[in-house]
Amino acid sequence: MPHASVRIIDLSLPIDENAAEPFPVKIKRLDHRRGADYLGWALAIAREKSLPEKIQGLISYFMGRKKISKRSFPDEEFISEERVTASVHTGTHLDAPYHFGTRCAGKEAKQIEDIPLEWCYGDGVVLDFTDKASGTSITKEEVHIALEKIGYTIKPFDIVLINTGADRHWQKKEYLFKFPGMSQEATEWLVEQGVKIIGIDALGFDRPFKCMVEDYLTTGDASVLWPSHLYGRQREYCHIERLANLKKIPKPFGFKVACFPINIKGVGASWVRAVAIV
Repeated sequence: MPHASVRIIDLSLPIDENAAEPFPVKIKRLDHRRGADYLGWALAIAREKSLPEKIQGLISYFMGRKKISKRSFPDEEFISEERVTASVHTGTHLDAPYHFGTRCAGKEAKQIEDIPLEWCYGDGVVLDFTDKASGTSITKEEVHIALEKIGYTIKPFDIVLINTGADRHWQKKEYLFKFPGMSQEATEWLVEQGVKIIGIDALGFDRPFKCMVEDYLTTGDASVLWPSHLYGRQREYCHIERLANLKKIPKPFGFKVACFPINIKGVGASWVRAVAIV
């Protein structure tokens, strides 16, 4: 049993096919009763090698011979099974350097499988930017002010959590565009302090897609497009998008964060069940 003084706060959003997503989620569910019947006919053909044998196996199954069905199990239930079709950027997820570009600081960029697990567990720091307007950038100066407010000095391998309050819009259309983003200068400064993982409770780490694209089409300045993402080609760091419940962490520092990504080979991002351990 956990020690009575330890509190674990879930900082993650679920993968939900009913939520507003840039890339739709599909979840195919096989319930316990249908799972039993599925097992029966799958076994009927899996044991046979040739097509005629498989056909004969199915005939035997449907005629009731060599048959496993829901009636073979207590309460007519076997086990459930679900299949999820979703982007690795669905729900709370960690972006590895490979997401930002094929190379980082002149070397091959790390994919999810390459991320040192030591980066994913460490001292947490919450910075409050809930008063920032949607569509604006969080500046380096504002990061300094937020740190001064809580009396904290960033050290290497801190996991910095950016609280914008955007998770209150979860499952609403506003979630897709109502949040501020990190400026490149703010991201760069944190990474220069030795920070390897920065998390935010918004849909994206940079400003909303619409804001960046409109600015680019108006000015022709390509530097407004995903500046913090693309900074990851210069210096190695990861960021977490779509955190939640940062307001539930009772103090701005003095707690641990665990944010281990699911180990998927050859990808630039993966889902995490991020938690704060207080």
